[in-house]
Amino acid sequence: MFAKYAIGTATAISLLAAGSASAETITIATVNNGDMIRMQGLTDDFTAKTGHEVEWVTLEENVLRQRVTTDITTKGGQFDIMTIGMYETPIWGSNGWLVPLDDLPPEYDADDILPAMRGGLSVDGTLYAAPFYGESSMIMYRTDLMEQAGLEMPDAPTWDFVAEAARAMTDKDAGIYGICLRGKAGWGENMAFLTATANAFGARWFDENWQPQFDQPEWKETLEFYVNLMNDAGPPGASNNGFNENLSLFQQGKCGMWIDATVAASFVTSPDDSTVADKVGFALAPDTGKGKRGNWLWAWALGIPAGTQKADAAKEFIQWATSKEYIELVAEKDGWANVPPGARTSLYENPNYQEVPFARMTLESIQSADPTNPTVDPVPYVGVQFAAIPEFAGIAGQVGQEFAAALAGQQSVEAALEKAQALTTDEMEAAGY
Repeated sequence: MFAKYAIGTATAISLLAAGSASAETITIATVNNGDMIRMQGLTDDFTAKTGHEVEWVTLEENVLRQRVTTDITTKGGQFDIMTIGMYETPIWGSNGWLVPLDDLPPEYDADDILPAMRGGLSVDGTLYAAPFYGESSMIMYRTDLMEQAGLEMPDAPTWDFVAEAARAMTDKDAGIYGICLRGKAGWGENMAFLTATANAFGARWFDENWQPQFDQPEWKETLEFYVNLMNDAGPPGASNNGFNENLSLFQQGKCGMWIDATVAASFVTSPDDSTVADKVGFALAPDTGKGKRGNWLWAWALGIPAGTQKADAAKEFIQWATSKEYIELVAEKDGWANVPPGARTSLYENPNYQEVPFARMTLESIQSADPTNPTVDPVPYVGVQFAAIPEFAGIAGQVGQEFAAALAGQQSVEAALEKAQALTTDEMEAAGY
């Protein structure tokens, strides 16, 4: 089956080697997620085909965001490729801070990139970063614990059902917690989850006049629901847990449910890494009956800062790492369940991948996310788990600290929301909104 869908090593080598007049050493900043770690382990394939060497700077998510943002805004020149996402790419591309990827060769097949991913990484139709993998968010749950609780997970559950199931599955004496959710402060950590969740509760960051909305009842309902649920059914120290921490807890069998990035599915179902690999089911992110399911849309993508002196070599790496051939390389080495998901249409048309148990739910989640219409009431911004304005990262970082403090019991929900409203108002007024 594999050979039938391979495109041909000779084509891949000629594609990549075409621009390799001289070997370079490129520096890449990336996040310490499993798919990126796997990519680093396969870099010898790229070097063999092009002669280029790669130096990796691998960072925790919050640190990566800070480092690459500082470097590109100060023109520091530390990196030849940056791992960035749908928030940064359109803003930085519009500012002229990224090299446009408008000259990728026909063999790369840029039209194969899923429309949702291509649109979120483009400015006026020009691609400024190529998706290494794409994701939405969904529920991953323990089928055995759900059955023991006498419940059956629907494909499209409500938050009320999720809360009921989480409390029913919790056995703190046994070290099993009904639900694991992001609590670590950061605009891409707890605020990504809470912003998407708030959409389902009818909340929004700003009204149509850019007035902050944390003083509205929908945000109070969202944050109270989250804090109460985590107190009742979440693990201890949840305010320190982000993606990687919750992944580890789930793999150890300590979480009944985990609502997070669809890309995690391959890691929770891997027999080599997960003690519950054969007991995992999947469902869409929950809603509250208001018409928004609150599943985000994201791509970890590779972009080239405009100041690099090694743009040609950097483009060759991006062509290699985000190509169909790379997907086939991973499939051959680690199996189809472990290939980078969510980036290419052809992957979801491949019969080999259609057999992967989470493939359908991942694609449904990606396709149902609507960054141009993310909330129940109208908003002036684009983005499901973020507002695509330059000020958002800084503001959401501060709000995330307040919400993490509420989760940790260091302040009330009311105090956290009052501070969020005040600081957001101050920052937006200072920015001229």
